[in-house]
Amino acid sequence: MRAIEATGKVDDRGYLQLDRPLNNAVDQRVRVIVLLAEHDGDINGREWHEAAAKNPSFAFLQDEEDIYTLNDGRPVSHEG
Repeated sequence: MRAIEATGKVDDRGYLQLDRPLNNAVDQRVRVIVLLAEHDGDINGREWHEAAAKNPSFAFLQDEEDIYTLNDGRPVSHEG
C-alpha cells in the first residue's frame, strides 16, 4: 500500500470534499485516514509527526534495519 497526501474539507453533510482530484488513484479502492486540526488552519509539523508516529499504517518501519546513527544528518525542527 502506498500513501498519497491530499487536503480537503468535510462539508455540512459530513462528506469529504478533496481540494484536487486523485487522478493517480482512479478506479482503485482507498483507505482514508482523516487528521482533524484542533484549531483553525493547517496541522503543524509537530502534530503531523505525532500523528504519523502513532499511526499503525507505519508499523512496518519498525521492522526495517536501522542504518543511520545520531551522527548522520541534522536534527529535525518540530516547530509549526
